[in-house]
Amino acid sequence: MSEKQTSGGGADQADAADAHGLHVGIIMDGNGRWAAARSLPRFEGHRRGVEALRRTVRAATDLGVRYLTVYSFSSENWARPPQEIAELMGLLKLFIRNDLLTLQESGVRIRVIGERDNLKPDIVALLDEAEQRTRHNDKLHLIVAFNYGARQEITEAARALAREAAAGRLNPDDIDEAAFTARLHTSGIPDPDLIIRTSGEMRLSNFLMWQAAYSELVFLPIYWPDFDRQSFEQAIESFRARERRFGGVGAACVPKVKSAS
Repeated sequence: MSEKQTSGGGADQADAADAHGLHVGIIMDGNGRWAAARSLPRFEGHRRGVEALRRTVRAATDLGVRYLTVYSFSSENWARPPQEIAELMGLLKLFIRNDLLTLQESGVRIRVIGERDNLKPDIVALLDEAEQRTRHNDKLHLIVAFNYGARQEITEAARALAREAAAGRLNPDDIDEAAFTARLHTSGIPDPDLIIRTSGEMRLSNFLMWQAAYSELVFLPIYWPDFDRQSFEQAIESFRARERRFGGVGAACVPKVKSAS
């Protein structure tokens, strides 16, 4: 959902969610801690996390979700041990190779956001293939934030605008929210209505920081491998029970005016 203010205010923006379908972002956190709590290797936690992702994608359309953005690998995750990074890359390859056909036939469109310049060619080729083979699908938009960081994304968008202005192609006075949003990795994708984070942590961790300005947040005290359809349903129910005012005044806050007798 676009967070640009409209003449209709919060009600119009709330209605926009129904028009484009729900956009849910998920910070899939807690794979390693799930494994440690069971005296299992961290890799097993990541493997079970992939299974949780499969369950979530299958449930998404049934729950009214049209856009699903998952935080799969952040730009800060490169600080992890090399062996764990290698295992994560291996799981990514396995997921695309094993699940791409199913996703394609199920009407899922895959879009990958994040930097690719420092990725290995075989990884880039797989990401490109996933996007190309599913580009005509429209039932569910699966946006994978891979090698992604919101601060980096915002910085790059600012640089792009600065270069265009310096080259004389853009009047600085014409730079507004729409111009900035158009230069983000998520250009053309509505802002998330709801962001879910598992593991009990309560922060965004550099995930969609511009786009999440008016997102509702749900923090679940479970690790990502335990996330299932019931967890998904409960998070969406919590979201739908909230009143989204977008800086305006909700109906419950408007004083009733008695008519003159």
